[in-house]
Amino acid sequence: MLPIEDLGREEAQRLDGLLFDLDDTLLDEGRLSLVAHQALDALAEAGLILMAVTGRPAGWGAVLARLWPVRGVVTENGAVTVYRDGRTVHLLDPVDPAERAARSARLEVLAADLEARFPELRRAQEYSVRLSDLTLDIGEARDVPPDVVERAMGLARERGFHTVRSTVHLHLSLDGEDKASGALRALETLCDEDPAMARERYGFIGDSDNDAPCFAAFSTTIAVSNFRALVTVRPRYVTRAARGAGFAEAARVVLERRHHL
Repeated sequence: MLPIEDLGREEAQRLDGLLFDLDDTLLDEGRLSLVAHQALDALAEAGLILMAVTGRPAGWGAVLARLWPVRGVVTENGAVTVYRDGRTVHLLDPVDPAERAARSARLEVLAADLEARFPELRRAQEYSVRLSDLTLDIGEARDVPPDVVERAMGLARERGFHTVRSTVHLHLSLDGEDKASGALRALETLCDEDPAMARERYGFIGDSDNDAPCFAAFSTTIAVSNFRALVTVRPRYVTRAARGAGFAEAARVVLERRHHL
């Protein structure tokens, strides 16, 4: 990975927008710092389209879409996008409500079995405001040993479920989406972007395992310095600072190369 200072002027000027992860990328221990908030505002004022891409629930997205200068919030690892149109918040969900209910029932059965087999695992506090997946807390309020997480993931996959791990949660799902497919669908729907062109015209900033699809999909990819070594796809650039300060560092370099600072 190259230091973020190596980002060239031509590459920065090619970007129409930035996509970014939340936990341990924009946020510090779940909180938005002043420097990260200022960086968001600076990017938006410079005319860049911003979109959060997170494993967090659609319920969070409905709030963040109202509060932040973003075009949309891709939630639940790509399955559901939330966006604001005037005073109204809308959902982009390709799965109809009846099918969602059937999938949720199967997820509940799986989660109950995993909790019974692995006492270290518990539902994440936010699971009730999710639409497409069910999350178990592995690093937010609890510290679950990696071997337990691996065994739980293996069991879920044997039963036909998709699993994705972030720094804080183990996500269980019957959806086939990931952060990249969800983000590209959102850009096509909300910004009228051709998915192939969007890969070149939007950058992505992240840190964790569930960010790997975006690191693979987009040309300009940036990791904050707390980037997890477990991620199989390496981003192109890395910041010196961690988490929110690293996000602000990346924003500063992008804007400097674009002559906005």
